[in-house]
Amino acid sequence: MKTIEIKNLDTIRQSAQEFIKAMGKNTIFAFYGSMGAGKTTFIKAICEELGVSDVINSPTFAIVNEYHSDTMVKPIYHFDFYRIKNIHEANDLGAEDYFYSRALCFIEWPEKIEEILPSGTIIVDIEEQAGGSRLVTLS
Repeated sequence: MKTIEIKNLDTIRQSAQEFIKAMGKNTIFAFYGSMGAGKTTFIKAICEELGVSDVINSPTFAIVNEYHSDTMVKPIYHFDFYRIKNIHEANDLGAEDYFYSRALCFIEWPEKIEEILPSGTIIVDIEEQAGGSRLVTLS
């Protein structure tokens, strides 16, 4: 288990660098946290640190965004399953094909699709603290 503190938006890029060092060879990351906890903002910072120059935003309506990095061969997939109604919608999207592509996958609202998450998925909990900082725990 690894814990990273995001003190504020001024330090989020340093926290993203720390997250990247902790990623290892893992490719699937399931981000849990309440609405407004900062999941999208943190994923954006991680992608920027990985060399993505595309516009990075929440895939709330598209369900999945594909980003390309100047430093990585494979694309990065960013999912937001908040709007799906059932697991069949994720299956129709081909979510498992993305998950098993060996490309990086960052998943928001994974609780909606837990039954199809691959074993070895890294759980990332983001919790807002009293002073506004965030604690990011990888397990």
